[in-house]
Amino acid sequence: MAEDPLLQPYQLRHLRLKNRLMISSHEPAYPEDGMPKGRYRAYHVERAKAGVAMTMTAGSASVARDSPPVFNNILAWKDEVVGWMRQLTDACHDHDCAVMIQLTHLGRRTRWDKGDWLPVVSAGYAREPSHKAFPKCAEDWDIARIIEDYADAAERMQAAGLDGIELQAYGHLMDQFWSPLTNDQQGPYGGSLNNRLRFTFDTLSAIRERVGPEFIVGIRYVADEDLPGGLTSEDGLEISRRLKACGMVDFLNVIRGHIDTDAGLTDVIPVQGMASAPHLDFAGRIRAETEFPTFHAAKIQDVATARHAIASGKLDMVGMTRAHMADPHLVAKIRRGEEDRIRPCLGANYCLDRIYQGGMALCLHNPATGREETEPHEIPPAPERKRVLIIGAGPAGLEAARVAGARGHDVIVHEAANEPGGQVRLTAQTPRRKEMLQLVQWRMAECARYDVRFHFNSLADEETVSEASPDVVIVATGGLPDTGVLTEGEDLVVSAWDILTGDAQPGTNVLIYDDAGDYPALQAAEKLARGGARVEIVSRDRAFSPEVMAMSLTASLRELKQHDVRYTVLWRLDAVTRDGNGLRALLGSDYGAFSEARMVDQVVVNHGTRPLDDLYFALRDRSLNGGEVDYEALVDGQPQQVVRNPEGAFRLYRIGDAVAARNTHAAIYDALRLVKAI
Repeated sequence: MAEDPLLQPYQLRHLRLKNRLMISSHEPAYPEDGMPKGRYRAYHVERAKAGVAMTMTAGSASVARDSPPVFNNILAWKDEVVGWMRQLTDACHDHDCAVMIQLTHLGRRTRWDKGDWLPVVSAGYAREPSHKAFPKCAEDWDIARIIEDYADAAERMQAAGLDGIELQAYGHLMDQFWSPLTNDQQGPYGGSLNNRLRFTFDTLSAIRERVGPEFIVGIRYVADEDLPGGLTSEDGLEISRRLKACGMVDFLNVIRGHIDTDAGLTDVIPVQGMASAPHLDFAGRIRAETEFPTFHAAKIQDVATARHAIASGKLDMVGMTRAHMADPHLVAKIRRGEEDRIRPCLGANYCLDRIYQGGMALCLHNPATGREETEPHEIPPAPERKRVLIIGAGPAGLEAARVAGARGHDVIVHEAANEPGGQVRLTAQTPRRKEMLQLVQWRMAECARYDVRFHFNSLADEETVSEASPDVVIVATGGLPDTGVLTEGEDLVVSAWDILTGDAQPGTNVLIYDDAGDYPALQAAEKLARGGARVEIVSRDRAFSPEVMAMSLTASLRELKQHDVRYTVLWRLDAVTRDGNGLRALLGSDYGAFSEARMVDQVVVNHGTRPLDDLYFALRDRSLNGGEVDYEALVDGQPQQVVRNPEGAFRLYRIGDAVAARNTHAAIYDALRLVKAI
C-alpha cells in the first residue's frame, strides 16, 4: 500500500491532499431550496469518511440570479449558502477530506422560463440545442455585474471554510466567450483570442481581490471543443499556457468536447459501451506541455486505469466520480487490499440521465447512494439468525441474498435458469451493454463470501418451500413478456425477448411496436438491423423510448441511425392479421379515428412484463403476514410486524418485477430496504 501511486499524498500549494483520488465537481441534484442540506451533506460525508482525498461539490453552483439552474443546483448567489456549506465542509474536514466547489454562470445553458424568468445571457446570439433558449448578447453592464457575482460567490465559499473553488468553463458562459462559435461580442470581449479570454481574466482578478492570493482557485475548462469552427486542441494548449502564466490559477481540470447536444455531452462523459478514459491521453498532453497541476475525470471507472493515470504522470489528481457513486468506500477498500470487493461502476449512467430529466442522481447498481440518511452502504448484522429462502436470482433476488447474507442469515436461493441474472442477462446480449453483467458478478462474489447457497435449474414450488423450513420467503421470480395488447393477432407476434434470446428467427421486414418505451425494443431493433432487416419502431407516445434517458439513448441512436431504422410516433398497434405469406399490421391513433397499415413479415411487441407470481399466491395463505407489507415500516427502515395468520409458518414477501414491471434500480432498492431490516 505504501508504494501504491494512488495512495501517495499530493501538495497543491499549501493544501496537502492525502492521496490522489478525488470526486470531481458534479451536481447530484440533492439540494433543498437551492441549499446543500442533510441529504447533500450525508452523500459527501460518506465518501469523505471512506478516505477520498478531496470532494468537489456542485457541478456548477450558480453565481447569479440570471443563471437559473435547469435542474436542482446549489444557489451560490444567496448568502444563506454559507452556513450550509460550512456544515458540509466541517463534516468532511473531520475525516481529513478537502472540499471545493465549482462556481459558474450558465450563460445560454439554461432556459428563460426558469427561476425569475430573466433573459438568458450569453457572449452571442447562438441558441444552445439542448436547452433551446435564444440568449441576449451580453452588454457591458451585464459583464461587469456577472464578474462581481463571481467574486461575491467566491467570497461566500471562502467564508464557509472551503479549501478552494473551481470555475466552470465548458459549455457555460465563461467559454461561451472563448469559442468563436458563440462569441458575437464587439469591442474588448470579442474578436481575437486575447479579447475572448478577457472575461475570464477579469473575473479571476475580481475573485483574487476578494479572496487573496492564498485561497485555491482552479478552472475546469474545455481545451478542445472537437467541433467544426470551435476551439481546437492548439487553441486549448494556448489557453492552458495563459491560465498558468496569469498567476491567478492553481490547477487545471481538463475537458475535451462540447456539451451543447445530447450526443456531444455523451462524448464528454462517456456511457456504457463507450471507451474508458477516452480523454486521458489528451489531459496528459496538457500536463506535459504546461508542467502545471492537472486534474481530469471522464469514465475513469476502475482502479487500474486510475493508477495508470497517476503512475504514468498524466495526471496529478484523478477523478472517479461515478465510481464513487457506485461504491463510496472505494478508497477504503484499496487501503484494505480489497479491490476485488469494490462495487464496479457499470457506466449505465442512471445517475446523470436522471438529473438531466429533472430528478436526483441515483446509482442503478447502488440504491443507497443519495439515500445515505436512510439506507446503509455497509449492512449491519441482524440480532437473530434466520433461514431466508429466496426464489429467483435476478437483480432483486441477488440483492436480497447479498443483504441477507451480510446480515448473518442462513440464505438459500433457487433459480429456474442455469445461471443467475434474470433480465440483466438479456440486456447484456447487446455487446455494448455487456458491462451490466458486472451487476450480477459482483453480487455473486459477495454472496460467496457469506456462504449463500444457490440451486440452479431448480423450479421451486410449494414442496421446495416446505422442505427448506424457512423463517422468511422472498419471491423474486420476475416477470414474463406481455404481448397481450392487440384486439386480434396476438398469436402472430413475438416479444422483444424472443428476438434477444434467439427464440424467434429474425424477420427481414420488421415492425417493432414499443409500448413500454424501454431498452428491449431498442436492443431488438439493433439486433435485427445488424442482421440486415428493415426495421420500423412504432410508438403511441409523443417521443420514442421515453424510459431510456438522453445520454444512454445516444449510444442506441448512433447504432440504429447507421442501419436506417425508422421511428414513427403517435401510432398504436391495434391488430395483426395474415396476408398471404406476410403480416398486415393495423395501426390506430389515440388522437382520432385514424388508421394505417404496414405490410411486414414480422411484428415484435415490447409491452413490459407481467409478474410471474403463481408461487407467491400459492404461498400466501401459509404465511404469517399473507404477503402484506407495512409500507410505513418499510420506508422507515423498521422490521415488518404484520400478522394476518398466526398459524403461518413463515413471512412472505415479493420484490422486483414479481410485483410489477419496473427497472433494475427499483428491483435492487426493493431488496435492500426490505431485507436490511430482517
